[in-house]
Amino acid sequence: MAITAAMVKELRELTGAGMMDCKKALGETDGDMDKAVDYLRENGLAKAAKKAGRIAAEGLVKCVVSDDTKAAIVEVNSETDFVAKNADFAAYVEEVANQALTSDAADMDAFMAEAWKLEPEKTVADALASKIAVIGENLKIRRYEKMEATDGCVVSYIHGGGKIGVLVSATTSVVNDEVKDALKNVAMQVAALNPKYTSRDEVDQDYINSEKEVLTAQAKLEKPDANDKIIEGMVMGRINKELKEICLLDQVYVKAEDGKQSVAAYIKEVAKAAGAEITVNKFIRFETGEGLEKKSEDFAAEVAAQMGN
Repeated sequence: MAITAAMVKELRELTGAGMMDCKKALGETDGDMDKAVDYLRENGLAKAAKKAGRIAAEGLVKCVVSDDTKAAIVEVNSETDFVAKNADFAAYVEEVANQALTSDAADMDAFMAEAWKLEPEKTVADALASKIAVIGENLKIRRYEKMEATDGCVVSYIHGGGKIGVLVSATTSVVNDEVKDALKNVAMQVAALNPKYTSRDEVDQDYINSEKEVLTAQAKLEKPDANDKIIEGMVMGRINKELKEICLLDQVYVKAEDGKQSVAAYIKEVAKAAGAEITVNKFIRFETGEGLEKKSEDFAAEVAAQMGN
């Protein structure tokens, strides 16, 4: 019996299994829809749809770098930390990162629809559904980003076994181990202190103006008799303090021996020693599950549900 696209679509809607898995199931059962459903269930491929509604807020972040100039960072979520520590899951996340590295997809929908490089007859979404069936939990490719350095290098850093991942790109006239180690230290800084911006140049002026209004009002309440010059000094001092916290290059370098050296000063020191010009351009920081609802465990309720109470 000829297997049509409509039949594959119907079976996919019934089971949530991947397109190629549905096509194979129909072929194996000579187009019998009921038998195809049973085939998928027997092979664990129809479970993905039922798991899709469950909260996946654990997982891993993975970075891959190619030739020191191109990189990708991905976050893939699982339901439990137990699965996040599973070697099979970790290998899958790395496969997703390598897929992202060479992807030309414009958005996540396009990424999920493109051919899975390890099995081109499948899409990325199909491969994910197959992995869900094997692992037994809902999994989700949440996000990915790519980074490229045309006149310098890209470095990566993974913290906590994949809880946090960071990419840092820099323009540099010299690329050697010393420079890359310094940039990795900067990536560690990003992981630890979570800055919002690379430099003050990125901070929106509207944000600065809004902060000035709020801080001016606060300062006038604190010192109602102070003149405008004193108030302005208080406000600018507080804004500078905030910028030193949220701008990477203004932050105090976490390994500073004197406890005062900024990240910018540290990079300048490294550049001088290497005889290079180094400019940190951008960073990307992913933290597993940030902004997602965590699954709450209520074992009493779970047992009661299983007993039919």
